[in-house]
Amino acid sequence: MKKILITSLLSGLLLTQNSCTQEYLNPSTASQPQVVGSADGLITVCNSLQYRYSVGGGGSVLGSTVAAGGLTTGELIVLNQGNGEEFALQQGQANVTNTNGVVRTIWTQSQLLRANADLVLANTGVVSDAGTKSGIVAYASIFRALALGTLAQFFQSAPIVTQENSPFVDRAQLLKEAIASLESAATQVASAPVSANFTGKIVPGIDIPNTLQALIARYALFAGDYDKALTAAAKVDLTKKSVFNFDDNSRNPLFFYAFGNVNVVAPTNVNLGLSSALAPSTADKRIAFYTQTANSKANLGTGFYTANNTPIPVYLPGEILLIQAEASARKGDLAGAVTALNKVLTKTAATDVFGLGAALPAYSGPQTADAILLEILRNRNIELAYTGVRLEDSRRFGRPGPGVAGSERTRNFYPYPRTERDNNTSTPATDPS
Repeated sequence: MKKILITSLLSGLLLTQNSCTQEYLNPSTASQPQVVGSADGLITVCNSLQYRYSVGGGGSVLGSTVAAGGLTTGELIVLNQGNGEEFALQQGQANVTNTNGVVRTIWTQSQLLRANADLVLANTGVVSDAGTKSGIVAYASIFRALALGTLAQFFQSAPIVTQENSPFVDRAQLLKEAIASLESAATQVASAPVSANFTGKIVPGIDIPNTLQALIARYALFAGDYDKALTAAAKVDLTKKSVFNFDDNSRNPLFFYAFGNVNVVAPTNVNLGLSSALAPSTADKRIAFYTQTANSKANLGTGFYTANNTPIPVYLPGEILLIQAEASARKGDLAGAVTALNKVLTKTAATDVFGLGAALPAYSGPQTADAILLEILRNRNIELAYTGVRLEDSRRFGRPGPGVAGSERTRNFYPYPRTERDNNTSTPATDPS
């Protein structure tokens, strides 16, 4: 990744800042020193981090990862094969080349997001108020972690610094870096709670203390650090919401790109494209939350993607419970795993803060690690529908891969984009097969 002047994010400020009183710099005239030279300038960049991550349909990190991950794992299908980049992901294997536009978007937008977060974190010394500083650090760390975690989910390695011919590190290091950023921010927030000055100027929606712990738990699970995942998950208040907010100008990317007027992709079927071994129960109330069959002319997908202004959760309470279940199972604590799993199976719309409930009986299957883990995976696939994590889950649980009988994914990892290969001599010589 070539060294670049990081000011591009300033052109995209969310328009949902109803409580905002700060007069922002004009991004077309502000220089980088002006932007990072004050607390208000850094908060401006923080707002733009969320914009780059979540706004812009398939051009955003969030929109592109949900589409790509869903198409690669059979969760989603392309409605019109004329959308060639998406259709290549659905076909998978050698059809996904290093010129694929969706793959390029995931890579470049994640790297820009990480670079801009690094810019904020490198300049917090100008902030004198401790509570404002902790808010800025935490917000930038959240999006730095989301960028690094996204890269780790879809690529075997990636750069983590912005410079000429930046060296690549493997995905384990990407996850380690994400966790370290979040832990450092959580320590700072604990010692200096986020100030009203910061919360009054940032886009509302993200619960900072809970999001820090939720993301630590997520990426620690991916990294195989089950003790850390359990510790962080236990600190998340499951009665609190943390969301990305949208409006008619800064639109919900999945509604705009997939499930609304554009209709590029749709759920494969009401079973969310799951194989018979993982298919949901017909009594599972979450299927009616995530899909609709009443209107045959409308997209099958619903969930958190039903209008321009529908908020999207940063994480779900069910994800945190399933992290606890999986981490416990992998540590050999099967009783603890079933206890956490049952909280997901039996919760109802009335008991879930987002109204997402399965309303199923408690687990009654074999008390073996393999059986319990299979049930945990089934519930991750359903509970976390359209969140882009199914590819990561499919690999981690050892499900059949590309070219294998009963394959549940068409790629393991994506190729490095041609734009990176042409501009960074440190790019690995060969792409993942």
